[in-house]
Amino acid sequence: MANAKLSELRKKIRPFEDADDKASSKQMVNTLPPFFALWVLAYLSLSISVWITIPIAIIAAGFLVRVFIIFHDCCHGSFFKNRKLNNFVGTVTGILTMFPYSKWKREHAIHHATSSNLNKRGTGDVWIMTVDEYLNSSALQRLQYRLYRNPIVMFGLGPIYMLFITNRMNRKDAKKGERRNTYLTNVSILVVSLLLIWLIGFYAFFVIQFTIMFVAGMAGIWLFYVQHQFEDSYFEDESEWDYVKAAIDGSSYYKLPRVLQWLTGNIGYHHVHHLSPKVPNYHLETVHEQTPPLQQATTITLRSSLKSIKFRLYDERKKTFVSFKEIKQIMRQNQTVNY
Repeated sequence: MANAKLSELRKKIRPFEDADDKASSKQMVNTLPPFFALWVLAYLSLSISVWITIPIAIIAAGFLVRVFIIFHDCCHGSFFKNRKLNNFVGTVTGILTMFPYSKWKREHAIHHATSSNLNKRGTGDVWIMTVDEYLNSSALQRLQYRLYRNPIVMFGLGPIYMLFITNRMNRKDAKKGERRNTYLTNVSILVVSLLLIWLIGFYAFFVIQFTIMFVAGMAGIWLFYVQHQFEDSYFEDESEWDYVKAAIDGSSYYKLPRVLQWLTGNIGYHHVHHLSPKVPNYHLETVHEQTPPLQQATTITLRSSLKSIKFRLYDERKKTFVSFKEIKQIMRQNQTVNY
């Protein structure tokens, strides 16, 4: 994109980068109370049947995804005008979603700064190997990667590993403030959990809370996965990498039904978010609709997004994702040539 067009694009987006405290407060009101109400309703329904409780907990998980979007915007400093208020709300919503605010804020900032850059993978992203890397790796590394990319592992075990292991630990070189925030989050989660177990019993707490966290975690991983891994997604080496192309061509527009769009806080407009993380979630749709160049981003739907499950490796030569089935064919061809 030419500098003049890029400058014009940023000029159109800039008015939407200011947080609207009234809109943010309204979002908190239509998100947090319903979430807590559904939690209580799920508990009350246990006296009737657990098969009524689980569907209610699944709906509550949808609201927890929306809570995470508030947390996410606070990490970008885009939810409220006041920095301290962003930090406070971000920490509280981080406790609810089991995400340490300072730790994730840092990792997510790195993700935005390096998204689609093949030379800077590994922090705040999904593990992606290129075809050449896979072909040159050991049998053990290939097995590890295949297990990681298996849908059962990624979306089944992934939420458990993320919520109960990686989110609970600090990196070795974490600064004091980041470490303290993680400790605060962990202790708060433990205290609230023990209090609820004391009040309603372990069985009720486990059935409700585990269902909510697991479903919300699975949905979160899916959204993060599918919005950067689609057939013609943009990936480049450092020398060729471009921030704007990474945002518009490396992030999709996930066109969801209105209810799901609301529950996911417009995160489907991921290309807009990556171009300008300062735009609050409640402005993303407006920016997309009023900025024609952004409408050129790849559009995926619920149905078409399912294809991304078969995308396993990135082919740098063809600029597309390939499946493990396709890589087997390449390996056979190489063996034939070598023979």
